[in-house]
Amino acid sequence: MKVGVPKETLAGERRVAIVPETARGLVKSNIQVAVETGAGASAFFSDAAYIDAGANVTDAPTAFGGDAVLKVQPPTLDEVGRLREGSVLISFLQPTSNADAIAALAKRKVSAFSLDLVPRISRAQSMDALSSQAGIAGYKAVLIAANRLPKFFPLLMTAAGTVAPARVLVMGAGVAGLQAIATARRLGAVVEAYDVRPAVKDEVKSLGATFLELPLEAQEGTGGYAREQSEDFLRRQRELLGDRVAASDVVITTAAIPGRKAPILVTADMVRRMRAGSVIVDLAAETGGNVELTRAGEIIQVGDVTIDGTRNLPSTMPVHASQLYSKNVSTLLLLLVKDGALKLDFNDEIVKGACVTYNGEVVNPRAKELVEAATK
Repeated sequence: MKVGVPKETLAGERRVAIVPETARGLVKSNIQVAVETGAGASAFFSDAAYIDAGANVTDAPTAFGGDAVLKVQPPTLDEVGRLREGSVLISFLQPTSNADAIAALAKRKVSAFSLDLVPRISRAQSMDALSSQAGIAGYKAVLIAANRLPKFFPLLMTAAGTVAPARVLVMGAGVAGLQAIATARRLGAVVEAYDVRPAVKDEVKSLGATFLELPLEAQEGTGGYAREQSEDFLRRQRELLGDRVAASDVVITTAAIPGRKAPILVTADMVRRMRAGSVIVDLAAETGGNVELTRAGEIIQVGDVTIDGTRNLPSTMPVHASQLYSKNVSTLLLLLVKDGALKLDFNDEIVKGACVTYNGEVVNPRAKELVEAATK
C-alpha cells in the first residue's frame, strides 16, 4: 500500500500531515510513504529526515497518486483532480464550508475522511485532531495576549510598589479554553472562565480559575460540545457578561459549534466599555468570530482595545502541531488498513462518522445538504 503526503499549498499553512517519526512507524507497518519534496520544511522537518525514516521523497504527482493521501487543509479543486480515482483522502475537510471540493471528491470517487468529523468517543481520542490543535491555539492565544497587553500578567511586589495581576476572562472551557486558562494561570494572571456547560466547572476550578455562574439554563450538546443557542439566550448572556468583560484586561473567546457560525458573545458596545490597552483574542475568527467587531485574519484597534482575529493559530507552532496532527491522522489511517490493504469497515462508528464521500456519493448528511444547496 502506498501513502502520499503532499506539501500544503494554503497561504500561511506551515504544518505537514506526517512527520518523520510517524513515517517510520508506517513504514514498519509495511506501508510505503511518499513525501513531496519540501513538504515538511516549514515545520522544520527536512527531506533527509524523511529519507532516514524510510520514506521516499518525491514530486507532487507521485505524492497525490497514492492509495491514500494525507493532508492538513482541504484540497483545492486542482488538487482533487490530482487524486487517483478510488483512492482515500484524510484531512480536515471542513465540509460545511467546502461544498465545491466535497462535490468534486464524490465525482472522482474518492473515499474522503474528515478529521473534524471523528466521533468524540474514548476509542477515538488518539484521532481527535480538533482537540490536539485546539490545545495549541489556546496556549498561543494567551502568549499573543500577554505580548500585546501593556501590563504584567503576574502580581509583582517591588521596592517601587505593588503591581496588580492582569485579569483574564476566557469564554468557552473546551480544550482551547482550558489550555488558555492553564497558560494564563502559569503566567500569574487572575483568571475567570465562563461556559454554557456547567459540567466543566470542576475542570476550570482545578486549574486555579474562577468559574462564572450565570442564572441561565445549561446548553449541553452532543459529543461534549455546547449546543447551538437561541438568540434570546445569547442576548441574556451578553447582558450578564458585560460587566465581566469591561473589568478584564484580556478576553479570550473560544466558543464554536461544529458546522455552524460562531455565536456572538462580545458586542461592539462591550468592547468599547473595556479599559484602554485591553486585548481580545478571538479563536473563533475563522467561523465568524465570537466578537462582533472581529475581522478574520486581521488585528485591529477599536479605540484603545486590540482585537486579534489571527487565523490558524496552530500553524504558528508547526513543529508540535505537526507532531500531534501526524499521530491523529496516522491512527485513523491504520484503522482503515487491514493486512496491508485498505479495507473500509462502515460498521465501525469511527469510520462511518468520519466519512464524507464514498463510491461517488456524499454520505455525510450535513455535507450532502450543503452540496445539494450549492448546486441548485
